[in-house]
Amino acid sequence: MRHLVERLFGSRTARHRRADGAPYRSRYCVPMLPAQVRDRRFRRARFGRRGLDPDDVRRFLDRVALELADAQEAAERARRETVRIKDALRRWQSEQTRSRDRYALHR
Repeated sequence: MRHLVERLFGSRTARHRRADGAPYRSRYCVPMLPAQVRDRRFRRARFGRRGLDPDDVRRFLDRVALELADAQEAAERARRETVRIKDALRRWQSEQTRSRDRYALHR
């Protein structure tokens, strides 16, 4: 998804990563809430133009795209971690079953 965002909006997404793999954000950058997206109002275009201010809309879309990419990356990391944990649990259960079967044979 990050590659799609970069292709659409340029490479303006966060490049620095923390040790846990999450994008680095300044402590002043608070994640957006869904209500902020729904309630967002844009300025009118400058005198002589109709519609919304394109720069204002572009900044907002860039931020929403970054937030969406971050959320999808976090979901993917969680999915991979879930698969890893399930595999480890299956291996452990198999080892426990083999151990129990060996013990039962020697009784």
